[in-house]
Amino acid sequence: MIIFGQKMHTSVDIAPTKTLFDFILFFVKKQWVKFTFITLFWLAYSVDQAVFPLLFGKIIDGFASYAGDRSQAWAVLCGPILAAILFWVCIEVSFRAGGLLMAFTFPRLEKQIRMYLFSYLQNQSVNYFSAHFTGNITTKISDMVDNMSRVLNLTLTLFIPAIGGVLLAIFTFSQLSPFFGALLAGWALIHIGISVFFGLQCSHYSYIHSETRSRLNGRLVDSLSHYLAVKLFANKSYELKYVGALQKKERSQNQYQLLYTEKVRFLISICAFAGPGLAINTYAYWSWVNHLISVGDIVRIFNTSWNIVIMLWWTSIELPNFFREIGVCRQALSLLQEPLTVTDLPAAKPLQVSEGKIEFKDVHFHHKGTTSLFTNKSVVIEPGQKVGLVGYSGSGKSTFVNLILRLFDIQSGHILIDGQDISKVTQTSLRGEISVIPQEPSLFHRTLMENIRYGRVDASDAEVIEAAKQAYAHDFIMALSQGYETLAGERGVSISGGQRQRIAIARAILKNSSLLILDEATSALDARVEAKIQESFSHLMQGKTTLVIAHKLSTLLTMDRILVFDKGKIVEDGTHKSLLAKEGIYKTLWDTQVDGFLPGTPKLDLVPNN
Repeated sequence: MIIFGQKMHTSVDIAPTKTLFDFILFFVKKQWVKFTFITLFWLAYSVDQAVFPLLFGKIIDGFASYAGDRSQAWAVLCGPILAAILFWVCIEVSFRAGGLLMAFTFPRLEKQIRMYLFSYLQNQSVNYFSAHFTGNITTKISDMVDNMSRVLNLTLTLFIPAIGGVLLAIFTFSQLSPFFGALLAGWALIHIGISVFFGLQCSHYSYIHSETRSRLNGRLVDSLSHYLAVKLFANKSYELKYVGALQKKERSQNQYQLLYTEKVRFLISICAFAGPGLAINTYAYWSWVNHLISVGDIVRIFNTSWNIVIMLWWTSIELPNFFREIGVCRQALSLLQEPLTVTDLPAAKPLQVSEGKIEFKDVHFHHKGTTSLFTNKSVVIEPGQKVGLVGYSGSGKSTFVNLILRLFDIQSGHILIDGQDISKVTQTSLRGEISVIPQEPSLFHRTLMENIRYGRVDASDAEVIEAAKQAYAHDFIMALSQGYETLAGERGVSISGGQRQRIAIARAILKNSSLLILDEATSALDARVEAKIQESFSHLMQGKTTLVIAHKLSTLLTMDRILVFDKGKIVEDGTHKSLLAKEGIYKTLWDTQVDGFLPGTPKLDLVPNN
């Protein structure tokens, strides 16, 4: 697998995904020094809230006990006052240092997570993307990046400092009286216990809501990306109902988790009022009345207890959000918990194509949950042969070439290219040696220059233009207002189907690989352009092993060989002339296309009655 531009095998630099904690720790370790210093800098918050009241109390006691000439008081009071000022400056410097370090650390963290997920998903199989909405996948990537960053931010800047502040406050209170420390410790434990217990429920409800929200986004993307079909069938109202049904469920779940969060906060508010609000401050007042503590001490207790209340209050406010974000992250982690089904072996080597011989040896294959399509299939395609693949829909033609591309793994047998088992070579090198021109070309929402150059990303502009000329695409591109800088639009919607196909052909011409697969490559072209493209194909096929899937059988007349598929079996194998003589499936298909009607049905009388 490729992560951050490096080839990775299953034992190297792969993030653990069994638990969210392990996944987060994997990325934290990459910058552990920075995260350690961020934690230390933000502990200044703990010191500020628990220790500053101690200095403030000493200043108050100094003012209360001073009985001399007030014009001379500075000499006595300057020590604690200057100490407090210096303390404040140090705290502020620590905060700013932590903030600056976070500005360098968190963007890098988010980049690493995003690129890791993107790289991992790029290695998923075709089946994976067939079974998942693209909108759902992209939502989960965004959720993981944003919410994991937020979880770490809250942990470092709020939760750890809050715990540190509580421990420091308990220690300083215990210096006055062990009972003060016990009261604060007891209240803090109850407060944190309630927050964590109910916060875990928030995580559960958030997990459920996040899954629904991802599915909703998937439906939105699916509907919007097929806007033309919606318009052509006048089905806007149907789409509103289709999306609205899941939207109603998402709203209900979202409302429930938010109401639950408010219930938790209300309970925590009662706890805060009963603890520092009544118990600690009442005992402080009683202690002052009985001359057990000074005025500075009561100010210190009041300040510290309320500082801790504020810290834990903010903690309790954020804790449901924190657990909700953990729930979102757990749900997004499911992206990585679906294993890769088509992977490179640890010892996989690059494919070396010298001749282009393709061989199937006793291949058995079936799609998951279906009956076998290929059983003990064996066939040899000799180097440089131009082979046509024909048959009824679902007969196995596309699966045959997809197995050569290793878009799926076979259950048993071997597929060899020049004697090399394709399961033992890298997928990148395998597909790098094969040029594919599909029936429905996939264009990026990028310029036409970039789309053609995708066939060979290091090609010069001149090479791109030459490929476009060979594909008879140059003239229509130059007629566009921005020429090669014209954006293709999402999935290539800015240009016609025939133009998209010529871009795909130019891309394959530029790639110029050792093996060539054409899947109805001229189906969207008019007869005039198709004739010219066929000339280009003749040049492109020269010296290459070529597989051509075609329903228009007239495009296969120059093939060296034609394989006829039926229910996963190659039932006929020969040239155009020899297959016509066999009176088999190929002859039936040919007659259907030549006569223009299905066999066994009467021809239509197209002469009007007078």
